[in-house]
Amino acid sequence: MSKTDVTRRGVLKTGAVAGAGVALPTIFTASSAAAYTNEPTGGTVTLGFNVPQTGPYAEEGLDELRAQELAVEHLNGMGDGGCLNTFSSKALKGNGILGKKVQFVTGDTQTKSDAARASAKSMIEKDGAIMINGGSSSGVAIAVQGLCQDAGVIFMAGLTHSNDTTGKDKKANGFRHFFNGYMSGAALAPVLKNAYGSDRRAYHLTADYTWGWTQQESIAAATEAVGWETVNNVLTPLAATDFSSYIAPVLNSGADVLVLNHYGGNMVNSLTNAIQFGLRDKMVNGKQFEIVVPLYSELMAAGAGSNVQGVIGSMNWNWQLQDEGSKAFVKSFGEKYGRPPSNSAQTCYAQTLLYADACERAGTFNPCGVAEALEGFEFDGLGNGPTLYRADDHQCFKDVLVMKGKDNPTNEYDTLEIVEVTPRAQVEYAPDHPMFAGGDLGKCNPGA
Repeated sequence: MSKTDVTRRGVLKTGAVAGAGVALPTIFTASSAAAYTNEPTGGTVTLGFNVPQTGPYAEEGLDELRAQELAVEHLNGMGDGGCLNTFSSKALKGNGILGKKVQFVTGDTQTKSDAARASAKSMIEKDGAIMINGGSSSGVAIAVQGLCQDAGVIFMAGLTHSNDTTGKDKKANGFRHFFNGYMSGAALAPVLKNAYGSDRRAYHLTADYTWGWTQQESIAAATEAVGWETVNNVLTPLAATDFSSYIAPVLNSGADVLVLNHYGGNMVNSLTNAIQFGLRDKMVNGKQFEIVVPLYSELMAAGAGSNVQGVIGSMNWNWQLQDEGSKAFVKSFGEKYGRPPSNSAQTCYAQTLLYADACERAGTFNPCGVAEALEGFEFDGLGNGPTLYRADDHQCFKDVLVMKGKDNPTNEYDTLEIVEVTPRAQVEYAPDHPMFAGGDLGKCNPGA
């Protein structure tokens, strides 16, 4: 693990965005709060950034780490301040968190639950991390969220799209800014019906872990509700790199749509194999064969190249959005790294700022004070418009994007276009929705 200490330089500029009208949580003070895990005693506070630096989602992890480093710089008053200038809450001043300079440690999840738990445990126990952020796998997120609950620290999830993260596996110490499988289905189904009609037969290939299972369930339910038939669902191992043997049976299945419930390198490889088999050139059931990628990322699209042209999917955020928060983040990220950020980078950046802001509003690093400040928090200025951190399950609700691969991209970062911004109201659901049932948020654990 590496430790990076980012010192304060310069003064942040502040914008004129009005603050969200939310009630402040109970204020915790040193005299009234009980002891809690890794209470900072010196002039610094340590955050733990746990991302896949190796494995099938390593590209996403690298971009998350870039964004996390940028967030720390902005918190410590370096650079142009990024979204501190546009965030509706004005608690953050660019002088760290509660006056303490922010430093961080990093770990490699390897996109493996055991490795992710081990690296998070080490950051908490050896490095004194008071918050863990990151990850590009729902299996990892659920494992680390459980660890953080037991350890008494806050987990600000990174890229995790499984319904279970804020469903049956939700925890009081865990919070998710990223959207989920249900939201993808709710956003995609009407667009898919308009683009391809209601009389379609879909064949699903699905990553064999919690994210793939709940995404497939969500997409199948949403498309069946608009008239589609689900012909088959075949599970594929996360470690797979060649999907040819899974693509071949599609040709004889009677399906006229292939749904790839894959992510990262898996999606790049499965989509490439599907194109090599000539699926999109075929006519089946009197219709042009189509491919759908329910969860997109810019990095995946760049890796797949021309194979994504015309392929529809959904995203949590995209660098082409023109709201002030998105523009501020894209500017800061682009100037530092020479490339636009991915949606996984944006969610880790936002989560880091949201944690810091909650500490400031609560007046403490005590995880129970931080949790109270986040629950029911409504905000704007971080991208995707007005956003709610729902108290019932710690899930963020905001607009969702439907994307399509561009026919004539101008460069490797220009491979996707926004075809619809789905309003938040269309992707909201009740806390007791059947797809999210079975879990108990429980009580916040302050730890020691």
